[in-house]
Amino acid sequence: MGPDDDDEGSFWQRLHAVLSTLCHTHEQIDDCLRAFLDASTDGFLDTEYDIARCCYRLIDSSLFTHNKDYVRRQFVYCLLQEEHPPVLHIVTAVLLYDGRTDEAVFDMMQVEGAFTRLLDLIQRNKDDNSGLHRLLLELLCDMSRIQRLSLDDLATVDDAFVIYLFELIEELSNDANDPYHYPTIRVLLILNEQYMCYAVSPDSHPTLTNRIIKVLSNHGPSYRTFGENLILLLNRESALGPQLLILKLLYLLFTTPSTFEYFYTNDLHVLVDVIIRNLLDLDPGSDDDEHPDLPREGGGQRALRHTYLRVLCPLLKNTQLAQDNAHYKREELRKLFYLLVNRSSFHFGPVDETVVRLVSRCKQVAWIRDESDHEDPVSPLTDAHVAKRLLGMNLAEAGESSLSVLEVTAKVEKEKPMVPAPRRRKKLQQQESKETVLLRVSPTNPQNDERSPFDDDNNEV
Repeated sequence: MGPDDDDEGSFWQRLHAVLSTLCHTHEQIDDCLRAFLDASTDGFLDTEYDIARCCYRLIDSSLFTHNKDYVRRQFVYCLLQEEHPPVLHIVTAVLLYDGRTDEAVFDMMQVEGAFTRLLDLIQRNKDDNSGLHRLLLELLCDMSRIQRLSLDDLATVDDAFVIYLFELIEELSNDANDPYHYPTIRVLLILNEQYMCYAVSPDSHPTLTNRIIKVLSNHGPSYRTFGENLILLLNRESALGPQLLILKLLYLLFTTPSTFEYFYTNDLHVLVDVIIRNLLDLDPGSDDDEHPDLPREGGGQRALRHTYLRVLCPLLKNTQLAQDNAHYKREELRKLFYLLVNRSSFHFGPVDETVVRLVSRCKQVAWIRDESDHEDPVSPLTDAHVAKRLLGMNLAEAGESSLSVLEVTAKVEKEKPMVPAPRRRKKLQQQESKETVLLRVSPTNPQNDERSPFDDDNNEV
């Protein structure tokens, strides 16, 4: 490297020259891509912002746009074969940012067998401090989020990998704002959704175990930070897709006997508060206008309301709340059930029969039930059919899911990826005692909160 290349301006000029080269053959494209990787790993890219800026220079260049399929495939092959961490860092970033603009990248990665390679790279680079490990987690999550994994791919996820993710969350528990928290939790939620899809599919495999539930069943007390984070995320989250993923995992935890008591009682109290608030905040008349592209019965806030109620029933029935003589928020819950059934007819709107059925079932929980309540006249089989058809859930047995990853993803509003702003210094928070401090529910409307915590952290301004 010559003396003129020692300043940042010269670096970007050199990068521009490489990406502006006219290429007429694959060999010429390969030469330019090698020059791009050589330049981007020379030590000038010190921050996440610089790396993203460099990647978008490539993605926006004529070299890329005129040879998109070939360039993408070369980067996928590089991900599969490269061992040098700095090069892997750039390759992973390019695939991630490109995939967030065009999901065809993730389809190509699955076809080429990138899933198992990402599992291996994540575990081998766990001591990385450069940001590569986090990008690998995000790439695994985004690739798995938009499509159904093959049975062979999902079978490569073993207990050790799942335990590693749970331990990573525990290690970072003293800093709830650590950027590793959300990518790690998202991977676990997406894997759980993949397991649930296969649980009821025609090509399900009898030996395929939901390892998320298995690990929490066997070692739940060791990984309570994950559960606390789920409640915090549900409290903050306003986007539909992420809420569905969280609620479906909660449903499994509350319908699997070995995880009935995974959460502390205080955390269950917070969860009840969150569910009450979110159910009251959902507007029963806004579904059709807000999500016109989704099925009328299963889309938008209506589907989310059904999901909350399906989680609430086993939460009230199967956890420590049922043994708590204090009957936490019993009267508030009964008022909520009354409002959900009666306010559906406001503005001459039709009564949501599914809400009526689900509310009736919640009111039959022993400590919620009142002498004035009547038995639910609806056949359990009828309600189970509705639950499975609309939400991929079944109140009678855990683990069923017919709602595919693609359908959940379709409910997430897609935003144009942005180049991340320079990272700000984060302040470590002192870990508070679980015995004396409760998780706090924000009294504000979640629709007015800050951006979704599941958004890419790199979008932060």
